[in-house]
Amino acid sequence: MELRTLRYFVVVAEELHFGRAARRLHLSQPPLSRAVRRLEDDLGTPLLVRSPAGVALTPAGAVLLAEARELLARADRVRARVGTAAGRAGLTVGLLGDGTDPGVARLAAAFRRDHPGVDVLVRETDLTDPTCGLRAGLVDVALTRAPFDPDGLAVRVLRSDPVGVVLRADDPLARRERLRLAELADRRWFSFPPGTDVRWQSYWHGGVPREGPVVRGVQECLQAVLWSGTVGLAPLGHDLPAELAVVPLADLPPSRVVVAWPESRTDPLLHSFVEAATAAYRP
Repeated sequence: MELRTLRYFVVVAEELHFGRAARRLHLSQPPLSRAVRRLEDDLGTPLLVRSPAGVALTPAGAVLLAEARELLARADRVRARVGTAAGRAGLTVGLLGDGTDPGVARLAAAFRRDHPGVDVLVRETDLTDPTCGLRAGLVDVALTRAPFDPDGLAVRVLRSDPVGVVLRADDPLARRERLRLAELADRRWFSFPPGTDVRWQSYWHGGVPREGPVVRGVQECLQAVLWSGTVGLAPLGHDLPAELAVVPLADLPPSRVVVAWPESRTDPLLHSFVEAATAAYRP
Protein backbone atom coordinates (compact mmCIF):
# COMPACT_ATOMS: atom_id res chain seq x y z
CA MET A 1 0.00 0.00 0.00
CA GLU A 2 1.75 3.16 -1.23
CA LEU A 3 1.28 6.62 0.28
CA ARG A 4 0.67 8.03 -3.19
CA THR A 5 -2.21 5.60 -3.76
CA LEU A 6 -3.67 6.52 -0.38
CA ARG A 7 -3.53 10.20 -1.36
CA TYR A 8 -5.36 9.35 -4.57
CA PHE A 9 -8.04 7.47 -2.62
CA VAL A 10 -8.53 10.34 -0.16
CA VAL A 11 -9.12 12.83 -2.98
CA VAL A 12 -11.61 10.50 -4.70
CA ALA A 13 -13.38 9.96 -1.37
CA GLU A 14 -13.59 13.71 -0.77
CA GLU A 15 -14.80 14.55 -4.28
CA LEU A 16 -17.05 11.47 -4.63
CA HIS A 17 -16.37 11.68 -8.36
CA PHE A 18 -13.42 10.30 -10.34
CA GLY A 19 -13.49 13.09 -12.92
CA ARG A 20 -13.29 15.89 -10.35
CA ALA A 21 -10.66 13.99 -8.37
CA ALA A 22 -8.54 13.53 -11.50
CA ARG A 23 -8.71 17.25 -12.26
CA ARG A 24 -7.72 18.11 -8.69
CA LEU A 25 -4.78 15.69 -8.87
CA HIS A 26 -3.80 16.83 -12.38
CA LEU A 27 -4.15 13.25 -13.64
CA SER A 28 -6.16 11.61 -16.36
CA GLN A 29 -9.03 9.52 -15.08
CA PRO A 30 -8.02 5.99 -16.23
CA PRO A 31 -4.77 5.73 -14.19
CA LEU A 32 -6.57 7.14 -11.15
CA SER A 33 -9.30 4.51 -11.48
CA ARG A 34 -6.70 1.77 -11.88
CA ALA A 35 -4.81 2.95 -8.78
CA VAL A 36 -7.95 2.80 -6.63
CA ARG A 37 -8.83 -0.64 -8.05
CA ARG A 38 -5.35 -1.90 -7.10
CA LEU A 39 -5.85 -0.54 -3.60
CA GLU A 40 -9.16 -2.41 -3.33
CA ASP A 41 -7.44 -5.57 -4.57
CA ASP A 42 -4.62 -5.15 -2.03
CA LEU A 43 -7.11 -4.75 0.82
CA GLY A 44 -9.43 -7.46 -0.46
CA THR A 45 -12.61 -5.38 -0.23
CA PRO A 46 -14.54 -2.75 -2.22
CA LEU A 47 -13.94 0.78 -0.98
CA LEU A 48 -16.31 2.60 -3.32
CA VAL A 49 -19.73 2.03 -4.86
CA ARG A 50 -19.52 3.30 -8.42
CA SER A 51 -22.43 4.73 -10.43
CA PRO A 52 -22.82 7.02 -13.47
CA ALA A 53 -23.49 9.95 -11.10
CA GLY A 54 -20.31 9.44 -9.08
CA VAL A 55 -19.20 7.23 -6.22
CA ALA A 56 -20.09 6.56 -2.59
CA LEU A 57 -17.99 5.12 0.20
CA THR A 58 -18.57 1.59 1.44
CA PRO A 59 -18.26 1.05 5.22
CA ALA A 60 -14.71 -0.20 4.61
CA GLY A 61 -14.00 2.89 2.51
CA ALA A 62 -15.18 5.21 5.29
CA VAL A 63 -12.84 3.49 7.74
CA LEU A 64 -9.92 3.72 5.31
CA LEU A 65 -10.60 7.42 4.69
CA ALA A 66 -10.21 8.26 8.37
CA GLU A 67 -7.13 6.05 8.76
CA ALA A 68 -5.54 7.32 5.53
CA ARG A 69 -5.93 10.96 6.54
CA GLU A 70 -4.19 10.25 9.85
CA LEU A 71 -1.42 8.21 8.20
CA LEU A 72 -0.75 10.82 5.51
CA ALA A 73 -0.64 13.62 8.08
CA ARG A 74 1.91 11.61 10.08
CA ALA A 75 3.98 10.97 6.94
CA ASP A 76 3.97 14.70 6.17
CA ARG A 77 5.21 15.47 9.68
CA VAL A 78 8.00 12.92 9.35
CA ARG A 79 9.08 14.36 6.00
CA ALA A 80 9.13 17.89 7.39
CA ARG A 81 11.11 16.94 10.49
CA VAL A 82 13.67 14.94 8.52
CA GLY A 83 14.10 17.86 6.15
CA THR A 84 14.64 20.22 9.05
CA ALA A 85 17.21 17.87 10.61
CA ALA A 86 19.01 17.69 7.27
CA GLY A 87 19.20 21.47 7.07
CA ARG A 88 16.71 21.91 4.22
CA ALA A 89 14.42 24.91 4.42
CA GLY A 90 10.79 23.91 4.25
CA LEU A 91 7.28 25.16 4.89
CA THR A 92 4.04 23.20 5.27
CA VAL A 93 1.01 25.16 4.08
CA GLY A 94 -2.54 24.22 5.04
CA LEU A 95 -5.12 24.94 2.36
CA LEU A 96 -8.88 24.97 2.94
CA GLY A 97 -11.43 25.11 0.16
CA ASP A 98 -10.89 25.89 -3.49
CA GLY A 99 -7.29 25.28 -4.58
CA THR A 100 -8.10 26.82 -7.97
CA ASP A 101 -8.46 30.29 -6.39
CA PRO A 102 -6.30 32.60 -8.56
CA GLY A 103 -4.86 34.11 -5.38
CA VAL A 104 -3.30 30.73 -4.54
CA ALA A 105 -1.74 30.49 -8.00
CA ARG A 106 -0.29 34.01 -7.77
CA LEU A 107 1.07 33.30 -4.30
CA ALA A 108 2.70 30.04 -5.40
CA ALA A 109 4.42 31.75 -8.35
CA ALA A 110 5.68 34.66 -6.26
CA PHE A 111 6.92 32.50 -3.38
CA ARG A 112 8.67 30.09 -5.77
CA ARG A 113 10.40 33.02 -7.45
CA ASP A 114 11.60 34.56 -4.20
CA HIS A 115 12.49 31.28 -2.44
CA PRO A 116 13.58 28.78 -5.10
CA GLY A 117 15.35 26.52 -2.60
CA VAL A 118 12.47 26.10 -0.19
CA ASP A 119 10.48 22.87 -0.10
CA VAL A 120 6.77 23.73 0.17
CA LEU A 121 4.40 20.96 1.20
CA VAL A 122 0.69 21.66 0.77
CA ARG A 123 -1.79 19.90 3.03
CA GLU A 124 -5.38 20.27 1.85
CA THR A 125 -7.91 19.91 4.67
CA ASP A 126 -11.65 19.42 4.97
CA LEU A 127 -14.24 21.73 6.50
CA THR A 128 -14.08 20.30 10.02
CA ASP A 129 -10.92 22.26 10.89
CA PRO A 130 -10.83 25.81 9.50
CA THR A 131 -7.31 26.25 10.95
CA CYS A 132 -6.07 23.49 8.58
CA GLY A 133 -4.13 21.70 11.30
CA LEU A 134 -2.38 24.72 12.83
CA ARG A 135 -3.34 23.81 16.39
CA ALA A 136 -2.26 20.21 15.94
CA GLY A 137 1.12 21.32 14.56
CA LEU A 138 0.42 19.71 11.19
CA VAL A 139 1.13 22.89 9.21
CA ASP A 140 3.22 26.04 9.62
CA VAL A 141 0.75 28.45 8.04
CA ALA A 142 -2.80 28.24 6.69
CA LEU A 143 -4.68 29.81 3.80
CA THR A 144 -8.25 29.49 4.97
CA ARG A 145 -11.47 31.31 5.76
CA ALA A 146 -12.61 32.97 8.96
CA PRO A 147 -14.27 33.01 11.42
CA PHE A 148 -12.71 30.54 13.84
CA ASP A 149 -11.30 30.69 17.35
CA PRO A 150 -8.15 32.85 16.93
CA ASP A 151 -6.65 32.05 20.35
CA GLY A 152 -2.89 31.66 19.95
CA LEU A 153 -3.00 32.49 16.26
CA ALA A 154 -2.09 35.55 14.22
CA VAL A 155 -4.63 36.20 11.46
CA ARG A 156 -4.46 38.58 8.50
CA VAL A 157 -7.43 39.17 6.19
CA LEU A 158 -6.57 38.81 2.50
CA ARG A 159 -9.95 39.20 0.79
CA SER A 160 -13.68 39.32 1.50
CA ASP A 161 -16.11 37.35 -0.68
CA PRO A 162 -19.89 37.77 -0.73
CA VAL A 163 -21.77 34.54 -0.01
CA GLY A 164 -24.68 32.93 -1.80
CA VAL A 165 -27.22 30.18 -1.13
CA VAL A 166 -26.58 26.98 -3.08
CA LEU A 167 -29.80 25.30 -4.22
CA ARG A 168 -30.86 22.74 -6.78
CA ALA A 169 -31.48 24.47 -10.09
CA ASP A 170 -35.12 23.30 -10.06
CA ASP A 171 -35.77 24.80 -6.61
CA PRO A 172 -38.31 27.69 -6.85
CA LEU A 173 -35.98 29.87 -4.76
CA ALA A 174 -33.23 29.41 -7.35
CA ARG A 175 -35.06 31.87 -9.61
CA ARG A 176 -34.76 34.68 -7.08
CA GLU A 177 -32.22 37.50 -7.54
CA ARG A 178 -31.47 37.68 -3.81
CA LEU A 179 -32.46 35.85 -0.62
CA ARG A 180 -32.48 36.54 3.11
CA LEU A 181 -31.78 34.08 5.92
CA ALA A 182 -35.34 34.29 7.24
CA GLU A 183 -36.62 32.87 3.94
CA LEU A 184 -34.59 29.71 4.57
CA ALA A 185 -35.71 29.08 8.14
CA ASP A 186 -37.86 26.05 7.25
CA ARG A 187 -35.20 24.39 5.08
CA ARG A 188 -32.83 21.61 6.07
CA TRP A 189 -29.17 22.66 6.07
CA PHE A 190 -25.97 20.67 6.07
CA SER A 191 -24.30 20.29 9.45
CA PHE A 192 -20.76 19.66 10.67
CA PRO A 193 -19.43 16.81 12.83
CA PRO A 194 -19.24 17.24 16.62
CA GLY A 195 -16.16 19.15 17.72
CA THR A 196 -16.08 21.49 14.72
CA ASP A 197 -15.11 25.06 15.64
CA VAL A 198 -18.20 26.80 17.10
CA ARG A 199 -17.63 30.16 15.37
CA TRP A 200 -17.12 28.43 12.04
CA GLN A 201 -20.32 26.40 12.41
CA SER A 202 -22.32 29.47 13.42
CA TYR A 203 -21.22 31.47 10.38
CA TRP A 204 -22.01 28.77 7.81
CA HIS A 205 -25.34 28.07 9.53
CA GLY A 206 -26.44 31.68 9.33
CA GLY A 207 -26.06 32.25 13.07
CA VAL A 208 -28.59 29.69 14.34
CA PRO A 209 -28.45 25.91 14.97
CA ARG A 210 -29.37 23.80 11.93
CA GLU A 211 -30.19 20.17 11.30
CA GLY A 212 -29.34 18.10 8.26
CA PRO A 213 -26.76 15.76 6.70
CA VAL A 214 -23.32 15.83 8.30
CA VAL A 215 -20.63 16.91 5.83
CA ARG A 216 -16.86 17.23 5.96
CA GLY A 217 -15.88 18.58 2.54
CA VAL A 218 -17.03 21.02 -0.12
CA GLN A 219 -18.16 18.28 -2.46
CA GLU A 220 -20.12 16.60 0.32
CA CYS A 221 -21.96 19.91 0.83
CA LEU A 222 -22.82 20.09 -2.85
CA GLN A 223 -23.90 16.46 -2.93
CA ALA A 224 -26.16 17.08 0.08
CA VAL A 225 -27.89 19.82 -1.92
CA LEU A 226 -28.23 17.59 -4.99
CA TRP A 227 -29.42 14.46 -3.24
CA SER A 228 -31.27 15.78 -0.20
CA GLY A 229 -32.34 19.26 -1.22
CA THR A 230 -30.54 20.81 1.73
CA VAL A 231 -29.44 24.43 1.84
CA GLY A 232 -25.76 25.08 1.29
CA LEU A 233 -23.72 28.27 1.37
CA ALA A 234 -20.73 29.12 -0.78
CA PRO A 235 -18.67 32.19 -1.70
CA LEU A 236 -19.91 33.71 -4.93
CA GLY A 237 -17.85 33.16 -8.04
CA HIS A 238 -17.13 29.43 -7.57
CA ASP A 239 -17.88 27.06 -10.42
CA LEU A 240 -20.84 24.78 -9.69
CA PRO A 241 -22.39 21.84 -11.57
CA ALA A 242 -25.19 22.78 -13.97
CA GLU A 243 -27.70 21.07 -11.67
CA LEU A 244 -27.01 23.66 -8.96
CA ALA A 245 -27.66 27.39 -8.71
CA VAL A 246 -26.36 30.03 -6.33
CA VAL A 247 -28.40 33.04 -5.20
CA PRO A 248 -26.71 35.97 -3.39
CA LEU A 249 -27.52 36.15 0.31
CA ALA A 250 -28.38 39.68 1.44
CA ASP A 251 -27.87 39.51 5.20
CA LEU A 252 -24.76 37.38 5.82
CA PRO A 253 -21.41 39.18 6.21
CA PRO A 254 -18.81 38.36 3.54
CA SER A 255 -16.61 35.31 3.93
CA ARG A 256 -13.06 36.43 4.73
CA VAL A 257 -10.07 34.70 3.12
CA VAL A 258 -7.23 34.84 5.65
CA VAL A 259 -3.69 33.70 6.23
CA ALA A 260 -3.13 32.39 9.77
CA TRP A 261 -0.07 31.22 11.67
CA PRO A 262 0.97 30.57 15.29
CA GLU A 263 1.53 33.94 16.92
CA SER A 264 4.59 32.55 18.71
CA ARG A 265 6.37 31.88 15.41
CA THR A 266 8.83 34.59 14.38
CA ASP A 267 10.96 32.84 11.74
CA PRO A 268 11.65 34.94 8.63
CA LEU A 269 10.55 32.30 6.11
CA LEU A 270 7.04 32.10 7.55
CA HIS A 271 6.66 35.87 7.67
CA SER A 272 7.96 36.12 4.12
CA PHE A 273 5.13 33.77 3.13
CA VAL A 274 2.59 35.98 4.93
CA GLU A 275 3.84 39.08 3.10
CA ALA A 276 3.77 37.24 -0.23
CA ALA A 277 0.18 36.15 0.47
CA THR A 278 -0.82 39.72 1.29
CA ALA A 279 0.63 40.93 -2.02
CA ALA A 280 -0.86 38.06 -4.05
CA TYR A 281 -4.39 38.76 -2.82
CA ARG A 282 -4.14 42.54 -3.09
CA PRO A 283 -6.78 43.89 -5.54
